[in-house]
Amino acid sequence: MAIKVLVVDDSSFFRRRVSEILNADARLEVIDTANNGKEGVEKALSLRPDVITMDIEMPVMDGITAVREIMKQRPVPILMFSSLTHEGAQATLDALDAGALDFIPKKFEDIARDREEAVSLLQKRVVELSRKRLGMRPVRPSVEAHTAAPAPAARTPLRTSTPAASAAHTTAHTTAHAPTQTAAPMRAPAASMAPARFRATGKNYQLVAIGTSTGGPVALQKILTLLPRNFPLPIVLIQHMPGTFTNAFASRLNNLCQIEVKEAQDGDLLRPGVAYLAPGGLQMMLDGRPGSARLKILDGGDKMNYKPCVDVTFGSAAKVFGDKVLSMILTGMGADGREGARMLKQAGATIWAQDEESCVVYGMPQAVAKAGISTEDLPIDRIAERIKVELGIA
Repeated sequence: MAIKVLVVDDSSFFRRRVSEILNADARLEVIDTANNGKEGVEKALSLRPDVITMDIEMPVMDGITAVREIMKQRPVPILMFSSLTHEGAQATLDALDAGALDFIPKKFEDIARDREEAVSLLQKRVVELSRKRLGMRPVRPSVEAHTAAPAPAARTPLRTSTPAASAAHTTAHTTAHAPTQTAAPMRAPAASMAPARFRATGKNYQLVAIGTSTGGPVALQKILTLLPRNFPLPIVLIQHMPGTFTNAFASRLNNLCQIEVKEAQDGDLLRPGVAYLAPGGLQMMLDGRPGSARLKILDGGDKMNYKPCVDVTFGSAAKVFGDKVLSMILTGMGADGREGARMLKQAGATIWAQDEESCVVYGMPQAVAKAGISTEDLPIDRIAERIKVELGIA
C-alpha cells in the first residue's frame, strides 16, 4: 500500500511540483493538497494522511500554527519546507517546536547538486518519516521539570517528546551490540520495571563529540538542557543543517541550556562547559593537542556529501584526543559518522548510539551499530543521565 501524502502550500505551482515528484515514486501517493494551514488541518483530520509536507508562510493560517493544531488533534509526521534565510531558520525551528519532524529547503537547488539528486532526497525523506507515523501521540505542553535555566517567555523549547513512546523509553535498557544476537532480551512487564541503573566504565575523557542529522535539533536539546553549568569537558556538535540555520540554532540552545552553546568559529580554543556547533556549509576539524586544542573551520570542497560532516570531525578528534573521546551518534538519515566513529574506536574511544525506537530516522545510529562500532544503544530520554554517570557528575 502506498504512503499517503498531503501537500500543504499556498503556491499552486509548488503544490503541483511537489505532487509530481512524490507521485513519481511508486511508494508514495499524494492524496490531496491544501492551499493554507486551516485547510491543511481540516484535510489532515478527514483524510488521515501518513505524511504531510507543509509550507511555513501561508494565508488564513500559517504552517507553524497548522503543525501545532495537527499535532494536538491527530499527530502525523510533518516535513516543513523552509527558506534559507535567518527569518526562515527561526520559523523552521519554531515549526520543530510545534512538532514537525524535519525540514527541507524550498529551493531544491539548495539541497543537492542536480535536480535528480534533489528529487530522490525529497522522496527518501518522506518515506523515512512515514515510518514514524505509528505510535505518534498528541503533543501537549510539557510539565517535565528541568534543571536547565528557563527559556525566555517568547520562545518555546523544541519538542522533547519522541514520536514513538514505549516501555523502552522509560526502562532505558542499555544494549551491547553483539553480532550473533538475534533475539531481544527478555523483559519483565513494564509496570514492574524500574529504570536501569547506569555504571561508569572508569575511563578518563577530555572531549564529548555528538553527530546527528534528521531529528537532531530535538535530540540535541533533550541532551544539552540536562547538562549542568559546571560540565567538565568541551563538546563538539555536528548537525546536518544549512549555514543560515546553525547560528540561530546555537543561539536558541544557548538560551535554553546551563552550559554555553555557540556556533563554532575558526581558531576557537576548546573550553570545558562549552558546546561548539559546526557551522552549516563548512567542515569543522580539531587541531593541536589535548588541553590546547583548537577548532579549524574549513570549506571542505564540493566533493563532500555533508557539510558539516560527522566523519570529518570525528576523524580529527581521534587524531588529537585518541581514546579520551566520549562520542555519540544520534538520529539521522544515511551513514555519516560511521567511518569517523570507526577511527575513534580504533584509537580506543567510546562510541554510543541512540536506540532505534527513539530515533526519528534510524540510519546513522544503525550504521555504527551494524558495524559493531558502538557499545551501547541508548534512548534519547536518558543519554544525558548516562553521560553524567560516565563522567562522574551524576
